[in-house]
Amino acid sequence: MDGEHGGYELYSFIAEYYDTTYNRRNDIDVAFYVDYAKKANGRTLELACGTGRILIPTAKAGCAITGLDLSTYMLQKCREKLAQQPPDVQQRVKLTQGDMTNFFTGEKYALITMPFRPFQHLINTAQQKACLRCIYQHLETGGRLVYDVYNPNPARLVPNPQYMKETVDLPETTLPDGRKVSRANRLADFHREQQYNDVEIIYYVSHPDGKKERLVEAFPMRYFFRYEMEHLLELCGFKVIDFFGDFKKSAFAGDSPEMIFVAEKG
Repeated sequence: MDGEHGGYELYSFIAEYYDTTYNRRNDIDVAFYVDYAKKANGRTLELACGTGRILIPTAKAGCAITGLDLSTYMLQKCREKLAQQPPDVQQRVKLTQGDMTNFFTGEKYALITMPFRPFQHLINTAQQKACLRCIYQHLETGGRLVYDVYNPNPARLVPNPQYMKETVDLPETTLPDGRKVSRANRLADFHREQQYNDVEIIYYVSHPDGKKERLVEAFPMRYFFRYEMEHLLELCGFKVIDFFGDFKKSAFAGDSPEMIFVAEKG
């Protein structure tokens, strides 16, 4: 990904506070992705692996996995966490820096995953097709691609003052070193003609010495619709074999929170 795809490679503070922020999700997607890795007959490649939130549990479950990410900050955090694991877990993991739209690892994989919506940081169809074609080239014959994107809420796709106001999504939390951090989010702008929103994630940090910071991560976030995604996958040589509305594998419905695609290399 380049600089417009979330800013993870630009700002160290995102990696610094990432786990504090997303541990609140109760890791609802971890077991889902670990299960697919356990059932894969070979190595897994996780794109946009970040700090290892899913990668490390996958390795702990006995699976060989490669993690790719563009951000040196996220990869460094992942390495620090991995170093705290037993040697056998560390030996199952390979980490590499790379762009998910243009990568080459020299290996083929039984499974490739993109957990927690990194595909939505690819704004235009050229980037999306480039990513899927790289994935296709790295999959074994019959290998699978599994990833999630959110099911768009129509109310959030048009200018709406309610969503343009900051909404706290992480109440103030105290870190081990005494810093206190809270997080809010807002939609900064809407681009219906290009099918993406401008998103801001705002971190408020209070240091023990009294220093206060307001740190902003701003990025565009593409949204997709079901059949658009199915057609895009077919165009790039994939066949959708499963489609879910949540990580419990529920059937997709209009109010499902997720669109989870399981696609096979044709």
